[in-house]
Amino acid sequence: MGPMPAQPDLRPDVSALPIPREGVAGAAPYGAPQLEVAHALNVNENPYGPSPELAAAIGRAAAEAATTLNRYPDREALDLRADLGEYLAAESHIPAPPPEQVWAANGSNEVMHQLLLAYGGPGRTALGFTPHYSMYPEYARDTYTAWVTAERGPAPDFTLDAAAVTAAIAEHDPGVVVLTSPNNPTGTALDLEVVRAAAQALAPRRGLLVVDEAYGEFRRDGVPSALTLLLTTPNLVVTRTMSKAFALAGARLGYLVAHQDIVDALRVVRLPYHLSAVTQVVARTALAHRKELLGTVALLRRERDALAEHLIQRGHDVAPSDANFVLFRSFADRQHVFEQLLARGVLIRVVGPDGWLRVSVGTEEDNIAFRTALQEADPR
Repeated sequence: MGPMPAQPDLRPDVSALPIPREGVAGAAPYGAPQLEVAHALNVNENPYGPSPELAAAIGRAAAEAATTLNRYPDREALDLRADLGEYLAAESHIPAPPPEQVWAANGSNEVMHQLLLAYGGPGRTALGFTPHYSMYPEYARDTYTAWVTAERGPAPDFTLDAAAVTAAIAEHDPGVVVLTSPNNPTGTALDLEVVRAAAQALAPRRGLLVVDEAYGEFRRDGVPSALTLLLTTPNLVVTRTMSKAFALAGARLGYLVAHQDIVDALRVVRLPYHLSAVTQVVARTALAHRKELLGTVALLRRERDALAEHLIQRGHDVAPSDANFVLFRSFADRQHVFEQLLARGVLIRVVGPDGWLRVSVGTEEDNIAFRTALQEADPR
């Protein structure tokens, strides 16, 4: 029997692989760590999931939708948009926006992406204020929009005032400005005078002002939403999400309210049938049971304030938070503290300026575990 023929080399020649475009080649994808730990306090989720009764109601709605999954979903989702408008009217004490002025998408991430698809692009600039949510510059990169920043106020408050915003607009001449209230990662809420000033400064440029209120339901009593300015501010967009207060992060439903012309521009750039039939019925079922889902918001606010006070008593600088997380400082090596917490089953987030860490508010058990682990990792 002769020698066996040589096996061909099936390894691909990687030198022939296509090269991604500039800005994508070599870049790492977004990704907060998803680890199996006892206490996941790193991505600002609501730790209280739906009750068995609500889960069953969602299951029934999804099962009914499943009977027609051979058909495309309602691409306009007007019933869902009407429900969202009614919810916001009650939540923020505003006239209910008609469904044509509400837009929903696959999380507030897709909402922001669509806004820059429609109002950013080559030759246009978007302006944000650091420290800010890490995805903003990625939305800009993906849409060929120039991303520029100005600094928020000094730590630990990170306050943003009208003078700083209008000065940054005058300097950079942006087509889009992104403000966040409460801000991620600092938790800082905006004074509405800042929103008014930004909108007025953008008006002669016909610029778009986006106020990201992903954590809006967690704001303190008496802190108004930018939604209250919509009727008198045509260049304003306010974005929200059901991922946080509604404990619906796994459903992926974000939305905005704006002038109908702005919403119509997003309808042009959206992908066809971008919201599945299942997503729509799950979101509508959650909105119908909002009393239950939002019932933990007051508890999470109290736990947030107690956690902030505990950190202050330990000697940390703490950013005042109107969200469901706390940003705190006082580490020579924050990565070491993060790793020591993780070794004890507590996952938080390395984010923000050097020396700062962010912890999401969890259940009472989560919060106790965090305090205990922090004392062991960083004795005081």
